Amino acid sequence: MGTAKPGPMSQHVDTTKTRVAAISVIASATMAAVKFVVGVAIGSLALISEALHSSVDLVATVITWIVVRFSDRPADDEHHYGHGKFESLSALGVIALLYILAGGILVTAIGHLREGAVPPTLSLIPFVVLLIDIGVNLWRARALHRAAHATKSQALAADALHFASDVLGWVAVIVGLGLAALGYPLVDAAAAIAIAAVISVLGLRLGRSTIETLLDRAPEGATDKVRAAIVNVPGVIGVGRLRVRMVGAKYFIDADVEVPRTYPLDRIDAIKRKAQEAVTAALGDADLTFTALPVARDNETVRERIMVIARNAALAIHHVTVHDLGGRLTVSIDLEVDGQFDLSKAHDIAQGLEQSIRDEFGADVEVDTHIEPLEPDAPSGIDAPAARVAEITAALSGFATDRGIHDIHNVRVRDTEAGQIVNFHCRAAPTMSVLLVHEAVDDIERALRRAFPTVKRVISHAEPTRT
Repeated sequence: MGTAKPGPMSQHVDTTKTRVAAISVIASATMAAVKFVVGVAIGSLALISEALHSSVDLVATVITWIVVRFSDRPADDEHHYGHGKFESLSALGVIALLYILAGGILVTAIGHLREGAVPPTLSLIPFVVLLIDIGVNLWRARALHRAAHATKSQALAADALHFASDVLGWVAVIVGLGLAALGYPLVDAAAAIAIAAVISVLGLRLGRSTIETLLDRAPEGATDKVRAAIVNVPGVIGVGRLRVRMVGAKYFIDADVEVPRTYPLDRIDAIKRKAQEAVTAALGDADLTFTALPVARDNETVRERIMVIARNAALAIHHVTVHDLGGRLTVSIDLEVDGQFDLSKAHDIAQGLEQSIRDEFGADVEVDTHIEPLEPDAPSGIDAPAARVAEITAALSGFATDRGIHDIHNVRVRDTEAGQIVNFHCRAAPTMSVLLVHEAVDDIERALRRAFPTVKRVISHAEPTRT
């Protein structure tokens, strides 16, 4: 498997994700620095905790920025499903950082509650900083959410959820500072504990979705959408085993699809292409592995079933006739084999085909096989002289006079190693049945071969008389 070159859409997605992640890095670094400076200046544990939280945000955003650049690389010889799961691995690292931070804040806050702490020095500055921070991060969360939705990036979606949830922590800080200003200094430490709790809950939410992705849990509702899309493709009988998973923003689907066993390979291939198009329309970026399961339809005829048996045995048959004699089937088949085979080998092939038919329909079915030489794929030959063509044309016209066939035209005669091959067109009354036309043309062909022993094959094409 070679490395695919990214297309224009892939390059656009990569640019969008990278730009949004880079803006998020700058915002995280700026706000973390401002909150830490102000928190130390006024002695607020809650504000310092929130600054540390923003520092983790910065680390997480840097990781996201690096990961989204790497995860968009196409599949290669070592990563057949692409690099999308690097986003999930980065999310696990962010979760670990969140819990380390939450633990440190919790220990410090509990220590302040036990031992008491100097109340923070309050002014308008920390409130302004927090309000600006809330506005910036709400804008950032919205931008990340829109980019995640447009690019189907799990890493950006996690960042968007992260920053939206941070607002609760900032509200806790504002409440803590406000109550501290009213004479309740220990509320600042309580606000820090609230921040640690918010961080812990956030970690649980991120952890659940990340682990589900790494464990290849089917995305919610995706299986039903895929099944409905494939079943609605013309030619599909049903869908058996179906597996759906996501790697990054791409769906990977394995489907066992039931198709009529009488369909040729090119038609099944067309069904596969239409199924891929239907799944892509339902889910977006999707890679469908389509396994065709040939099955017998309820309305399959005896002739179709016999043709399937012959096709599975790689045998060429034609003129299959089937009769029902009071509940007992009789089957007649023309079987083509290599003309160089000896009769014993050809007979063994015919007996194998007959036994397969009996296995399918029952031991009492009557099967007669007519063995004839297989026509070569491309026999060499040359056009016969014009005089020979004129002679055969005249003979065909004479044979057709009494058989309801007329206007012999487009006669072609070829000389080959096996003998002469004659092709001709003729006309018959439009109301004449196919059976009568076939019998009449067969009579003409036999008469021509009797008159010209060098003619080994005659191919005719009957057309309705022009009005």
